[in-house]
Amino acid sequence: MPKKEVPLLQLKNFLPEGCIHEVLGYLNQYKVQLTITRQRETILGDYRHQHLNKGHRISVNGNLNHYSFLITLLHELAHLLTYERYGHRVMPHGQEWKKEFAKILSRFLRNKVFPPDIEKTLLRSIENPAASSCGDVNLLRVLKNYDKPVEGVVLVEQVSPDGLFAIKGERVFKKGQKMRTRYKCQEIATGKWFLFSGLYEVKLV
Repeated sequence: MPKKEVPLLQLKNFLPEGCIHEVLGYLNQYKVQLTITRQRETILGDYRHQHLNKGHRISVNGNLNHYSFLITLLHELAHLLTYERYGHRVMPHGQEWKKEFAKILSRFLRNKVFPPDIEKTLLRSIENPAASSCGDVNLLRVLKNYDKPVEGVVLVEQVSPDGLFAIKGERVFKKGQKMRTRYKCQEIATGKWFLFSGLYEVKLV
């Protein structure tokens, strides 16, 4: 999906039901330029503060399911609200941002936008949210339940012991033992060992 600014009325196609007016309220109030972008490997969303003749800019990956999209958008809006209040005087994901994120997230939780399993997980983490939903393993696992299934694609934790899987670039690995939170896996071509998150998406071989 190429990077593009999405008309705000089309935004409802990316969001769960029942939250478009609340989201539009924030975007219109702060004159946010919202951009939907293709999948990015390292980030789900991004915020750029207003500068010179440019206003607040937020980008969110367009391949996310509706709940992941909303949480990511709220994450970036929390950055905006933190900047409005503190400027550059605080850490990007410090206590000030955590309070803003918890505050804005609470509004959507009160409106029952999320299904029970996501709501329960968010309520557990709201006092100390991770720097990204990717950093919250429990939240990431629950959110993945709402992704569209892709044939042949599984999570590393779903691969059987000593099973083979491939990642991008057609590199093939054999799944080894679990090391605390990650799995030790051996690359077939080189014999080298690598650590994989159990929630990393791979293709079965």
